[in-house]
Amino acid sequence: MQVLAEKGSIQTLSEGLSTYLAKDQVNNVRRAYFYAEQAHDGQYRHSGDPYVSHPLAVAGILSEMHMDHQSLMAAMLHDVIEDTGITKTAIKNQFGNTVADLVDGVSKLNKITFSSRAEAQAENFQKMAMAMAKDLRVIMVKIADRLHNMRTLRVLGATKRRRIARETLDIYAPIANRLGMNNVRIEFEELGFSALYPMRAKRISAEVKRIRGNRKEIVSQIQTSLEACLERENLPGRTIGREKHLYSIYEKMRSKRKSFSEIMDVYAFRIIVDRVDSCYRVLGAVHSLYKPVPGRFKDYIAIPKANGYQSLHTTLFGMHGVPIEIQIRTEEMEAMANNGIASHWLYKSSDDLPSNAQIRAREWVNGLLEMQKHAGNSLEFIENVKIDLFPEEIYVFTPKGQIFELPTGSTAVDFAYAIHTDVGNSCVACRISRRLAPLSEPLQSGQTVEIITAPGTQPNPAWLSFVITGKARSNIRHYLKNQKYSESISLGKRLLNKALANFGSQIDSVPKEDIDSLLQQFNLESVDHLLEEIGLGNRMAYMIAQRLTAVEQGSKAGLETRIAQEQTNTFAILGSEGMVMNYAKCCHPIPGDPIVGHISSGRGMVIHTEDCINIAEIQDNPDKCVAVTWDPNVEGEFSVEFRVELENQRGIIATLATTITGVEANIEKISTVERDARFSIVNLSLNVKNRVHLARVMKRVRLIKAVSKVTRVKSRKVRKVIKTQLGSH
Repeated sequence: MQVLAEKGSIQTLSEGLSTYLAKDQVNNVRRAYFYAEQAHDGQYRHSGDPYVSHPLAVAGILSEMHMDHQSLMAAMLHDVIEDTGITKTAIKNQFGNTVADLVDGVSKLNKITFSSRAEAQAENFQKMAMAMAKDLRVIMVKIADRLHNMRTLRVLGATKRRRIARETLDIYAPIANRLGMNNVRIEFEELGFSALYPMRAKRISAEVKRIRGNRKEIVSQIQTSLEACLERENLPGRTIGREKHLYSIYEKMRSKRKSFSEIMDVYAFRIIVDRVDSCYRVLGAVHSLYKPVPGRFKDYIAIPKANGYQSLHTTLFGMHGVPIEIQIRTEEMEAMANNGIASHWLYKSSDDLPSNAQIRAREWVNGLLEMQKHAGNSLEFIENVKIDLFPEEIYVFTPKGQIFELPTGSTAVDFAYAIHTDVGNSCVACRISRRLAPLSEPLQSGQTVEIITAPGTQPNPAWLSFVITGKARSNIRHYLKNQKYSESISLGKRLLNKALANFGSQIDSVPKEDIDSLLQQFNLESVDHLLEEIGLGNRMAYMIAQRLTAVEQGSKAGLETRIAQEQTNTFAILGSEGMVMNYAKCCHPIPGDPIVGHISSGRGMVIHTEDCINIAEIQDNPDKCVAVTWDPNVEGEFSVEFRVELENQRGIIATLATTITGVEANIEKISTVERDARFSIVNLSLNVKNRVHLARVMKRVRLIKAVSKVTRVKSRKVRKVIKTQLGSH
C-alpha cells in the first residue's frame, strides 16, 4: 500500500510539472523517480517512511520554484551515490552528464558536516563554495534537501536536532538570504529557532497570538484607509498586512535590546502594484495620507540590494501616532523578494538569458573563490565570508556616478578594493564628498568617494584594524604575507652571506650538491625556503654556514676565534628591510646608536641598543645575537621616546607640538602627567631620522622658556617580553 501511495505522489508531482515543463521532460523526471525508488528499495527514514519519500519531497519543493527538469532529476537522485553504491558513471549513462554532475555536486555537499570545531566547519564551507561555482543549481537542490530535513526534524534526537538547527541558522539561512530566497530563509529561521530554543519560541508565539486579537482592529482600520487612499488616487494595487516572524522578533529583542511590546507596536504592510512608476505614485499617495518619519525612506528600486531585492521602504506616523512600516513593489519584485535566484526559473524568459539574480549570485560565488585563493587558511576564509553573508548595506558612488554596495562601517580602503584589487593596493588617500578625509573614516550612504593612488605604494598593515569587507581583508593579508616572504628571503640571504664570509665563501660559490644535501636534511623544498627560515629567525645563519662549508666546530678556542670574526664582519642595517626587521620597543634604537641584532624566532631580526638591559644576558651568545651596525646611507624614520619636564602654562602643549613639528619630526604619541601643582612631565614618542636629528629636536625644545629638563628615555625593563621571544630558541 505504501508503494502505491508513493506512486500516487509521483503522479501528483507529474501533473504539477506538466503546467510548465514539456512532456518528455516530465517523463525524464518520472524515470529518475523510479530509478531512485529501485535504488533505495528496503531503506527507511527515521519516521518509518520509505526513503524515496525524501527525494520526492525535495523535488516537490523545487517544483514550487518552477526549477528545470535537470534540477528535479538531480533532486530525485541526490542520495543515490552516497547511500546505495550506484556510481556517478551509472547515473551518467542513464541520465546524461549534466544530471550526473549535479548529483555528484550535491553528494559532496551531503558529506559536509558542520561540526562545532571551527576549522572543520570552515573547510567544509570552502567545499560548498567550490560546488556552487560549478553550477548554482547544486546549492538549490541542497537548500531544498535541507528544507525538507528541517520540516521532518522532530523525529530526531534532541542533540542531533539542535546541531542541525544551529548549522541551518548559521549557514543555510544566510545563503538563502544571499540568493534572495526570502520565503526559504524565513522557513529556515522559524524551524531552526523552534528546534534550537523551543521554550523561547513557545513563549514568543503565545505572546504574538495573545496580542493579535487586540491588534486586529487597528490593522483593519489602517488597511482600509490605505486601500481607500489608493482607490481615490485611481492606483490599482493590493494591500497585505505583514506578520512579524518569531525569529526576527527574537533577534530584534536580543540585538537591539528592545522589549516585546516595542517591537510589536510597529504595524507593517506591503502594497503590490502593476508597474514601477505606480510604486512612486503610491509612495506619494501614502505620504499625503500619513506623515513620513524623516530619514526612514529607502529606495531599493533605484539601488537594489546585493541579492537583487527591490522595493520602496517608508515609515509613517499613523493614527494615534502608531508607526506604520510600508513596502511598495511590483508583482515581479514580489516574486524576486520571495524566491530570489529561483525566480529566474519561476518567470523564465523565452530567450533563456541569465537573470540579474543569477548574475549577482554568480558574482558573489566568484568573489568567494577569489577570497579562498587569497586566504591563508580556512578559518581566515570563513571569517571573511561571514562578513559578506550578514551585510547591513550602505551605497556609495564613484565620482562618475557608479554605485557600489558595501557593508555598514566600510571605509575608503574597502571601497578601493571593491573597485579593483590594484586600486586598493596602491591607495594612499581619499576624498569623501570632495573633502580630503582619513582612509579609516567610516562611509555613509550617498557619499561620493574618490580614491587617490600612487605608483609603487603598498598596503599598510594598520589597515587591517579598520577594514570591514572580506575582499579588502583577504587581499591586504595576502599582499603582506607575500611581502614578508620576499623580505625574509632577502634578509636571510644577507645573513647567510655574512656568516659564510667568515669561512671565505659566499652562497653563490657553494656547490649545488652540498645545498641539496642540506635541504634534504632539514626537509626543506628549496633554497628560498631555507633563506626564508633564516630571515624569520627560525634557523641560525652561522650554523647553516658551518654545515655548508663542512667546518667542524672544534675547540672552545676555535669557537672564540670564530665569534671574534663574526664581530669584525658586522651586518649593515639599511632601514629598508621591511617587516622582518624590527626595532625594539624597549630601547628605541635610532641611527647613530651602537646596536646589536637579536634573532627572534618567527619575527626575524630585532634591533636593540648595545646598552639595552633586556639583552644584557644574551648579548655575547652567537646563537641569539648578531653584530650589526647602521649603514652610512640608512633611510627611514625611527621611533624614539623622550621626556620633557615643564612649567604648567596655558597652551604649553600646543607650543611644544609646534616646536617639534617645526624641526620636521612627527609626533606619534603624547601623554601628560602632573608632577606637582607647578610642573608637569610630558612623555613623547617621535619619529626621527637619526641621533643628529634627535639632538636638533631636543635643542629646540630646550629653548622653550617653560621647559626645565629634556631627556631621552633609555631602555625599559620588559623581561617578560624578551623571555617570551627567546623561549622558542
